[in-house]
Amino acid sequence: MSSAIRDNTVGRRFELERNGHLAFATYERRGEDLVIRHVEAAPPLRGTGAAGELMRGVAEIARAEGRTITPLCGYAYTWLRRHKDYHDLLN
Repeated sequence: MSSAIRDNTVGRRFELERNGHLAFATYERRGEDLVIRHVEAAPPLRGTGAAGELMRGVAEIARAEGRTITPLCGYAYTWLRRHKDYHDLLN
């Protein structure tokens, strides 16, 4: 797991903090599946690559846990489709 990505199990979201601002991905673990419901970055982080870094961390976590990813969020789906190294995780 990327050390920059925090798994907030109480809030059921992965978080990346940069300069006091947060990017996060809400999730649900369902069996062997990691369902990504929503990805959001605070306005100051938009356009900085923070959401992409967060998604890379989420994908690495899923891979380490032996899970597939079901992206319900358009951003998560598009990110996974654009990164061929993670196509094996797409459910």
